[in-house]
Amino acid sequence: MTRSATLEDGLVAGAVAALLSGAPSTLHALATRTSPLEATLAAGTLLAPSRTTSPTVLVLAAVPVHLALSFGWALALAAVLPRRRTVAWGTLAGLAIAALDLGVIGRRFPRIRALAPVPQVLDHVAYGATVGAVLNRRR
Repeated sequence: MTRSATLEDGLVAGAVAALLSGAPSTLHALATRTSPLEATLAAGTLLAPSRTTSPTVLVLAAVPVHLALSFGWALALAAVLPRRRTVAWGTLAGLAIAALDLGVIGRRFPRIRALAPVPQVLDHVAYGATVGAVLNRRR
């Protein structure tokens, strides 16, 4: 596979996964009558100044964070996921990304640490599976 094809596949997979991967935590928030924006606000704390509490500022900060992570991980996965069992490997990669994002990096941020962990892990699993499915389809 050429470098440009890998890049294109990763960008397409990242775009699709960025749009769909938040479904588990959104559905969980709606089912539990909590704010579906809480994960977005938490992601905004990665970029916004540490004392920022403005929802508008946090949402605006979350957009580039979410896109950078979605595209960055998708590009990495496009380069390393095998052509066989791509969805399964993508799903496992989503779990590994969850461990890093939530268990290592996220725990340093109180608002991320406060999120219900299961819906967040499921978002990451959905992300990896989606990236794997898009890559599988494009390949």
